[in-house]
Amino acid sequence: MRVCFAASSGGHLEQLMMLYPLMIENDSFIFTEKTTFNYYYKGIECHEVFQINRREKLFIIKLIMLIFITFFVLIKRKPDVIISTGALVTLPLCLVGKIFGKKIVFIESFSKVNSPTLTGRIVYKFADLFIVQWEDMKKVYPKAKYGGGIY
Repeated sequence: MRVCFAASSGGHLEQLMMLYPLMIENDSFIFTEKTTFNYYYKGIECHEVFQINRREKLFIIKLIMLIFITFFVLIKRKPDVIISTGALVTLPLCLVGKIFGKKIVFIESFSKVNSPTLTGRIVYKFADLFIVQWEDMKKVYPKAKYGGGIY
């Protein structure tokens, strides 16, 4: 099974890397943001894209560019499943992936104890599996599965 593991940089990527044992069990690759910090992906192939922020002036242009990039990554790598811990940079990947019939698994951020993330609120509507890391988050996402902490 080919699996795309997707996350923005920082804490979302750190949470995603907790799934490393799952990454090495499958034909996997990582989709994340390129930063000035040189991150070690433990031998897993990585597709890095530019960072995006919804408050920047060029947001719409960068979002459109990101949609095209994700389209080509999905065509080239053909994952069966996309597993994401968020945030914004992964939203186009999840949306385009769903349109292409890919299974979407979203893991809401460990830092969200009683309120949703913006990406989580959107992906919850179409994810095949939505996992929360805190039992109280089932009140926010009633159809979610409680998976416990990723750490």
